[in-house]
Amino acid sequence: MIEAFIKGITLGLLLCIAVGPVLFSVIKHSINVGHRGGLAFVLGVSTSDTTLAFISNFFSQFFTSLSSHKVAISIVGSTFLIVLGIYYAFFKKIRIRDRIKRTPPVFRKRDYLQLFLSGFFLNTLNPGIFIFWLTASTTFITHTINERLVIFITALLIVLATDIAKVMLANKIRTRLTPRNIHLLNRINGFVLMCFGIALIIRLVI
Repeated sequence: MIEAFIKGITLGLLLCIAVGPVLFSVIKHSINVGHRGGLAFVLGVSTSDTTLAFISNFFSQFFTSLSSHKVAISIVGSTFLIVLGIYYAFFKKIRIRDRIKRTPPVFRKRDYLQLFLSGFFLNTLNPGIFIFWLTASTTFITHTINERLVIFITALLIVLATDIAKVMLANKIRTRLTPRNIHLLNRINGFVLMCFGIALIIRLVI
């Protein structure tokens, strides 16, 4: 179980350092509508992640009947991680299009649900997030159900905790989102994905 816990931490960190629209939306909402509005948005994102992780694991169970191909399926998933890592490290470009207001507007309580749903659908409709969870589910298909629970619950908790930290530190994070730092984050994210995919393949074939 310790190994599963470590893999869950690694999986969570992989998603945390991914530079995408959710990161900028969390920061933008946190500054525009305050910490409470930012937390409502983050809870919507977290609910989406939990739903996508469950769906991905559910569909990956169809592969369990192909026991003789489990290693091959895991290698395919690991290879996809490597390809995704190459894309993040060398090809992915990020543009910050939304201007962030410096003075939060008057915020009404009834708008919390709207922010929650905004976070949920923004994350759910991002194909990269679904592919991420589906790839992770396929990659860990050789693990027991208990191990998979530990892996994914740990990953989801880490992502949620990190998103809450982003909300609380929104102003400081925003000042550091220079093009150079965004490019650096992309490259780090890509290299981590590549190393993780290679390590999984090595573990499978040895």
